[in-house]
Amino acid sequence: MLITDTAIEKEVIRIISKTKEIKADRLWADRMLKDFGFDIVDVVDIILELEKNFKITIPDEVKIDKVGDFVKYVASHTVKEVG
Repeated sequence: MLITDTAIEKEVIRIISKTKEIKADRLWADRMLKDFGFDIVDVVDIILELEKNFKITIPDEVKIDKVGDFVKYVASHTVKEVG
């Protein structure tokens, strides 16, 4: 089965949206996380959930300020071919 970047983006946005119960269609890639009231604890929760779901590690030094930062990092570090 092939995992597409679109599928990854949808799943990342779903995880982010459930953290603060924000509608997924409001979470555009260029929006700052702080615009939605996310604090460092929320970001850590998102990171832990993404690491678990995608079986990746997101190092502390990775700069994540926007919704799209999560999407780009996960898409570039996820194995696309499952099988």
